[in-house]
Amino acid sequence: MSDIIQLLPDAVANQIAAGEVVQRPASAVKELMENAIDAGADKIKLIVRDGGKSLIQVIDNGCGMSVTDARRCFERHATSKIRRAEDLFAIRSMGFRGEALASIAAIAHVELKTRRTEDELGTLLEIAGSAVVKQEPAALPTGTSICVKNLFYNIPARRNFLKSNAVEMRHIVDEFQRVALAYPQLFFSLHSDGNELFHLPEGTLKQRIVHVFGNGYNQRLVPVAEDTTIIRLDGFIGKPEYAKKTRGEQFFFVNNRFVRDAYLNHAVVKAYEGLLPPESFPFYVLFIDIDPAKIDINVHPTKTEIKYEDERAIYAIIQSAVKRSLGRYNITPTLDFNQETGFSRLISQKPLDEIVPPSIAFNPDFNPFEPASDHKPGASGTTRSAASGGHGNIPQNWETLYRIAQQPEKGQLNLEGDVSGPGADLTERVSKPPFQLHGRYILSQIHSGFILIDQQAAHERILFEQFSQHLENRQGASQQSLFPQTVTLNGADFQLISELLPDIQALGFQIREFGKNTVVVEGVPADITGISERQLLEQLLEDYKNNQAELKLPKREKLARSLARHAAIRPGTVLSINEMAELIDQLFACETPGVSLSGRPIILTFTLQELAERFER
Repeated sequence: MSDIIQLLPDAVANQIAAGEVVQRPASAVKELMENAIDAGADKIKLIVRDGGKSLIQVIDNGCGMSVTDARRCFERHATSKIRRAEDLFAIRSMGFRGEALASIAAIAHVELKTRRTEDELGTLLEIAGSAVVKQEPAALPTGTSICVKNLFYNIPARRNFLKSNAVEMRHIVDEFQRVALAYPQLFFSLHSDGNELFHLPEGTLKQRIVHVFGNGYNQRLVPVAEDTTIIRLDGFIGKPEYAKKTRGEQFFFVNNRFVRDAYLNHAVVKAYEGLLPPESFPFYVLFIDIDPAKIDINVHPTKTEIKYEDERAIYAIIQSAVKRSLGRYNITPTLDFNQETGFSRLISQKPLDEIVPPSIAFNPDFNPFEPASDHKPGASGTTRSAASGGHGNIPQNWETLYRIAQQPEKGQLNLEGDVSGPGADLTERVSKPPFQLHGRYILSQIHSGFILIDQQAAHERILFEQFSQHLENRQGASQQSLFPQTVTLNGADFQLISELLPDIQALGFQIREFGKNTVVVEGVPADITGISERQLLEQLLEDYKNNQAELKLPKREKLARSLARHAAIRPGTVLSINEMAELIDQLFACETPGVSLSGRPIILTFTLQELAERFER
């Protein structure tokens, strides 16, 4: 029997390795940007087309490569970072495995242009599917430019698994932001399909955070700094009142390398205990500087997981440092002279001639012993004859104030019809007008007892089915804003709203792009009142991302859910009898009136027999 075990060709091995290293265009962006940083560049430009499917190009002004290095860098396990196994525990560079470029070259068309400062000519190299197509000298600027075209062109199955251009672009923006936050002292720019999304000049970490996430973050940041013999911790955390319902703005960097660590994230959240709203996540950008010998970063090819020598001590240091920073902020807020808007809120004093002294108005003819009917209009004071023993001012027929009207109002609701969901048969005619309890529930009497309705959950169900119908018919009614509002978003949210724009407009929003990462809201759905356009749009995006993380639902259903939750009446809203009647009428016109969006019951039925049993009759 012949031997059956064979060595795989390098091209096949590289394609297999690419499955771990390059999962999507964003993975290639991360590897190429980290290589540019390791090359000592201080200006890095990223250009993408079609969400990275057609083109990913990274241009840097780093040290460049020689002719031999340019050819060798595409070989498997070719690296300049380490020489022996012991070097793994002294790594300060971003890359070290020597797999990224070989994996990328195996699944794409790659063009490399590079030149060192001391060389007169650079090197032009073209590779397709691990095979060198062209290599020749060329006149090039100092640094390196690497183009990755037609990613996964020779693996159609992997290419078919890629999402839409907008989704892939959001992942690219996430990776770009992580690298840009880790190195605020470097210049970064991101261009997508001919538009510049980010232009990040060199600066401090706080300035980089503001440039990446928007000017609104200038007032939200609290500094953190702690220096111990184990680690040195610094960065910024967000104020508790600005916590969001979705994850995504939590950044841990260990020796300037972005990592995902649920254990350390728990340390930060624990420090916020008692300060955060329910199910909210704080913003933080924290940097841990630690001796490389005390960590192991060779855990996963993506290098986003790290093992620590003393994990519990690091947990305790992070928790105490964050808690101390929150305490300092709450007790003694500091003046920050680095804020760009530090002098934008000064209050100008009024001229002395415009100041009007307070005055007291009174009625000199007021007599407390006169009957209330004799008081002159505008007279101050109240008659207290009841307290003095008199009976002349007691209203007549006062007991009628406490009677409940016996006759139903005009337009009394008929709850006849088939009702699905929890609850018994609700096909009886209402004999009394509805009644509101504590601004939260609506009680409506039926012949066999009464029903209790959660008014917020009922309104959410009504709006959800209305918005779903609007998305289906593309005919959502819009209410024009008197003063259109300009909303500036961070890069990821701007990409998300660009992807959702047709469906958002179908709901009734009138939105148009207005420059870099900015939109103008000119109208909102007609069913929504009592909330600003800016707040509504931001909450819509946050809730959509939350549904996206927790629920595997169609895009339109997520949008309808998000908008319904934020447009529904809040607990404590007082409703008139007509409003309650209309709410009940619309609820029972829904397809599923008995179940809320979260799966809980909207309607509870109580029968007379159950009440009698409670009273032991």
